[in-house]
Amino acid sequence: MIDYSIQNKKAWEYNAYEFWVEHSGTPAERAKKDLENPIGMLKKYSGYFDTYNGIKIANICGSCGKKAVPLAVLGAEVTVFDISEDNKKYALEVAAAAKVDLNFEVCDILEIDTVKYGNYFDVVFMEGGVLHYFHDIDEFMGIMYSLLKDGGKMICSDFHPFKKISDILNFQQPDMSYFSTEIFEGEMAHAPFFEESIRKQMPRCSYRKYTISEIINSVINSGFTLKRFDEHPAWTNEKVPGEFTVVAYK
Repeated sequence: MIDYSIQNKKAWEYNAYEFWVEHSGTPAERAKKDLENPIGMLKKYSGYFDTYNGIKIANICGSCGKKAVPLAVLGAEVTVFDISEDNKKYALEVAAAAKVDLNFEVCDILEIDTVKYGNYFDVVFMEGGVLHYFHDIDEFMGIMYSLLKDGGKMICSDFHPFKKISDILNFQQPDMSYFSTEIFEGEMAHAPFFEESIRKQMPRCSYRKYTISEIINSVINSGFTLKRFDEHPAWTNEKVPGEFTVVAYK
């Protein structure tokens, strides 16, 4: 495992299970919500799936299973790839409470077993801010391409690069040029939810933020056929872009 992945793993295993219980409910409470309205729990991402039943989905950096479990409830065969044992613990407990199968591989995404999982999945899906954890987007996209069957689809939803140059979204990240290629350390995603005394003690993640052109060109150069690029409003201000979604096929 490369050094920055070790750093990120340390951050994502710091009180993560306790955080999910506090903010998403106990596994039983979360499972109840997933069972009651799995499409609703997928939110805007449901519109990017053609079908669910029987398809094999790789949920990249799938965290606590917040999208993987609803997908499994809908009949998909889901494998989560994530770096955190705490995330795995919570996700598998939610899946058990929902009485669905969920495969969870704790690993560095760049070290996924492509002998086992190469050309295996119908869909590769990621959301919630993933790309900035990887310092080489071309290497990352190459692995995504290798996981898919011929004709398979990648759904990549991530933070909009607009936030590199705007503090209006209140993400509390360092200011930098939009065209910066700098690697920097920053707080993990849910650090602001903790008390200041705990927040100061939390391990930091290593990030690399990309421009729109870097993202789109990496998708194309990795061999994908780009089919769709959507921009979505920010959570905190609907007047500015906060996320985007790429749909591409192998």
